[in-house]
Amino acid sequence: MYTRSVHSPQSIVSDIPLLTSHLTLSLTHPPPPTSPSPPQKKRREENMAGQQCCDNPPDLDSGAGVGRVDVLGGLKSYVTGSPDSDTAVLIVSDIFGFEAPNLRKLADKVAADGYFVIVPDFLHGDPYAPENTERPIFVWLKDHGADKGYEEAKPVIDALKSKGVTTIGAAGFCWGAKVVVQLGISEHIQAAVLLHPSFVTVEEIKAVKAPIAILGAEIDQISPPALLKQFEEILDARPEVDSFVKIFPGVAHGWTVRYDTEDAAAVKSAEEAHQDLLGWFAKYLK
Repeated sequence: MYTRSVHSPQSIVSDIPLLTSHLTLSLTHPPPPTSPSPPQKKRREENMAGQQCCDNPPDLDSGAGVGRVDVLGGLKSYVTGSPDSDTAVLIVSDIFGFEAPNLRKLADKVAADGYFVIVPDFLHGDPYAPENTERPIFVWLKDHGADKGYEEAKPVIDALKSKGVTTIGAAGFCWGAKVVVQLGISEHIQAAVLLHPSFVTVEEIKAVKAPIAILGAEIDQISPPALLKQFEEILDARPEVDSFVKIFPGVAHGWTVRYDTEDAAAVKSAEEAHQDLLGWFAKYLK
């Protein structure tokens, strides 16, 4: 058995002013919006990053390029150019890894400019696979942190030096840009180029010591033009570190290596970035 509360008409009428007051207060003073918790914010940023990081995935080809696959510093790597050169360029791929044809094509182009070029497989045969819906980008990233890539780059650099290389530059694309900026902080390299960087922070830009060029896209949710302008302001205030920041109009994140080779405009924008990369290395490595 239960008892139901019953209000008299008089009690209901007497409550109306109080209810009206509460309603007015809630409308004029709504509760403040709740900010996402740090884990929620991080997940939202990773999801946003995934939208562009995963666009235009390349058709991977283990036989792409005119170079060869070798092992250097304990990592399987695509190498191209003269092994007798005393100047090397380390290329750090995006999330799709070292078998991307356009990336290897660019490595060959850099090698043709007189460098020994190495593109290590920092992903250990496990590039991001967009078709694997059970392993979205934020899950994949847990297995492939840029900090791990940075640590694995050190023995590669040591191996290059053991072969007589005295000057080393590094270029990083998307995921790889964070590896390269860390190498530029620790002065393992003599010049750095970041192309459509992902997850590079203001603190890292403040700490970088190597001459650095940053090539960004106008359409980029991960490193939008406003962030790149902030990077530029920080670097301009540090005259001891030579820098160059350029935002390419009308292109999106990934445009330098994930372009359509049949699209003349896309090829032109990518090649312009490639020439900027070569110019930066020519300035500091030759």
